[in-house]
Amino acid sequence: MIGSRGTGTLIKVGMAQFKVSMSPARMMTFALGSCVGIVLYDPVSKIGGLAHVMLPSSERVQNNVNRAKFVDTAIELMLSRMAKKGAQRIRIEAKIFGGARMFKSITASPGVMQIGEENVKATRKELEERKIPIVAESTGGEKGRTVFFDVASGKVTIKDAQGKQEKF
Repeated sequence: MIGSRGTGTLIKVGMAQFKVSMSPARMMTFALGSCVGIVLYDPVSKIGGLAHVMLPSSERVQNNVNRAKFVDTAIELMLSRMAKKGAQRIRIEAKIFGGARMFKSITASPGVMQIGEENVKATRKELEERKIPIVAESTGGEKGRTVFFDVASGKVTIKDAQGKQEKF
């Protein structure tokens, strides 16, 4: 699935973006650090989405025009777009990745919550409120991740900065 192997179009999802597609497409997003990659997938219709969100809530910042940038709004946008393509919300499942602690000096400060942790917490909360189960995840830690999502199978491969791969 990495690189040009596999079938279907490779769709790149940038920071503060999301994309939705149908099988046999493949999606990827580079370098998730404190950001969270959210994969939503309907295994029956084989419709999936991938978001690269930067911040937990659109309500905390004044410049919130790009709704794909925030956990609270990106999930709803993806669900809406997936439904328009034929996905059924009752069948959708999630996989989440990223939310790393990228700045060790701040991590050592007592009482300071890292944005990565906040992003993961917000993602779990938003998915739980929508009754979307999280079926796989690789979050936290201190490493960046690149996510590869095969819409045909629903499988996700992540690759860290050292080249280590994991499949979900």
